[in-house]
Amino acid sequence: MRRRHAVVAGAGIGGLTAALALHRRGWRVTVCERAPEPPTTGAGIGLAPNALRALDTIGVDAARAAGSAVPATMGVRRSDGRWLTRVETAYMATRYGMPPIAVPRPAFTAALAAALPPGALRYGATVTGVDDAAGRPTVRTAEGPDLPADLVVAADGIHSPLRRAYFPGHPGLHYIGETAWRTLVDAPDLAVPSMSETWGRGQRFGVTPLADGRYYLYATAVVPAGTRPADPRAELSRRFGSWHDPIPALLDRVGRFDPADVLQNDLYDLAAPLPRLHHGRIAWLGDAAHAMAPNLGQGGCQAIEDAVVLAHLLPAGDSGHSGDGADPGDAVPAALAAYTAARRGRTDAVRLRARRVGRLGALRNPIAATARDLAVRATPNRLALRGMDDLFNGFRLPGPTRVTPG
Repeated sequence: MRRRHAVVAGAGIGGLTAALALHRRGWRVTVCERAPEPPTTGAGIGLAPNALRALDTIGVDAARAAGSAVPATMGVRRSDGRWLTRVETAYMATRYGMPPIAVPRPAFTAALAAALPPGALRYGATVTGVDDAAGRPTVRTAEGPDLPADLVVAADGIHSPLRRAYFPGHPGLHYIGETAWRTLVDAPDLAVPSMSETWGRGQRFGVTPLADGRYYLYATAVVPAGTRPADPRAELSRRFGSWHDPIPALLDRVGRFDPADVLQNDLYDLAAPLPRLHHGRIAWLGDAAHAMAPNLGQGGCQAIEDAVVLAHLLPAGDSGHSGDGADPGDAVPAALAAYTAARRGRTDAVRLRARRVGRLGALRNPIAATARDLAVRATPNRLALRGMDDLFNGFRLPGPTRVTPG
């Protein structure tokens, strides 16, 4: 009896979550990642309650797998340190059943990869195309060999070659007007208790404590696309070195050992929604499907939701027949149509909302920025959190079937 085979293009958080969820549904999985080896540097990721709930349905405890930190408070500050809004995470845990957590991204992806069967993950394997996507697909890789599949999961990132190949008329990416720097720093002596984002005029700075004494730092600035300072540490100090504590002390640790540890990326989102999230036997997820600005911390969270819903809707890995061709009466194409129906509306609403929030955070006009700060400060925490309920409580598995650990 033949097991269905899924080929996943991309070993980011969405691709690895999809591979693991499918593996636990009985599928044989192959993950092709173009990078030559697993990442060892990078940034952190916040996992909101909706993502944690999705991971729980496939038996993944992110905090146990990768180590996590739960800050005492979360909020938004001005550059002088004054809080515009702040909420205790204990209150969020009561409201949503669990608090958001922060994990180092390399440790989290390593934990997902370790849960896959040996040989499932192939580094240095670039997917170059898919033949016969509507029949029994064959995945082409630059290094070979070709991989016959019952399903192809396009988790190949914001610049997804598979998205461009199958949606050639789509307008593609939209530059949102900001660049972002991200890094991890060691500073166990600072003992910062809060996760915060500080708003200036056309600039923002985020601080997220991690469990191992490190901090995930990110910063954004409104600049033309392609702006690349020669010394990222000096640029960050120039822009943010006079802001409130502990930002100057944290900046002092940035790039101390290797400036390449500071990642810089211009920020893009998808200019318009895809007409659907599938084509034949290919399904798109995460940034490949609905790239969004990072302003809500939902990019990775929505990729996790995508992966879990996709695996949940697909049939179990046992195809029920012994031939080499596509299953007679196969349920995979219908499942992918259901996946589009389940995910397209939610992810596009989050994409648009993240764009709107980013415009507020990036305001440069001093009068507009002052009015923004006053409005945020005047909004009670309970009303601000009510606006997040649809995000944090919005994850649902469609239909009666549930993906369960194997």
